[in-house]
Amino acid sequence: MSKSPMTAKGAERLREQLKRLKTVDRPRIVEAIAVARAHGDLSENAEYHAAREQQSFVEGRINTIESALADAQIIDVTTLNVGEKVVFGATVDLLNLENDEEVTYQIVGEEEADIEQGLISITSPIARALISQEEGDIIGVDAPGGLKEYEVLEVKYI
Repeated sequence: MSKSPMTAKGAERLREQLKRLKTVDRPRIVEAIAVARAHGDLSENAEYHAAREQQSFVEGRINTIESALADAQIIDVTTLNVGEKVVFGATVDLLNLENDEEVTYQIVGEEEADIEQGLISITSPIARALISQEEGDIIGVDAPGGLKEYEVLEVKYI
């Protein structure tokens, strides 16, 4: 089984989320189930069913995070020394050539991707197009709205 790449920061965020799920969310849900059980008939108890659904979600998330961390090859991005070439973990400033908007993305593992924070998965089309590129290169990304072109402005490892 091959290891999935993950940044050290991403692994730390997942460990924090796992700790919160186990120490805060799980006990809160167990308490909610106990309170709902005390109300009697469980077949018509919406609070009980909602708490059990939450419990199922939290346990699934715990399993997903534990599995992701166990299968991760954790990479400390700050120790990479590849110059201006884009590799896993790079933070890349791009210029959208269509509308002159600048965007910044960091290429991360699948489990830690969050587009709202500028973290894109290594398997995403834009990350795949960026790998092995250098500052000044023009890349084309096949997006749902058509081909998008970007210029690589800067590559950082932070």
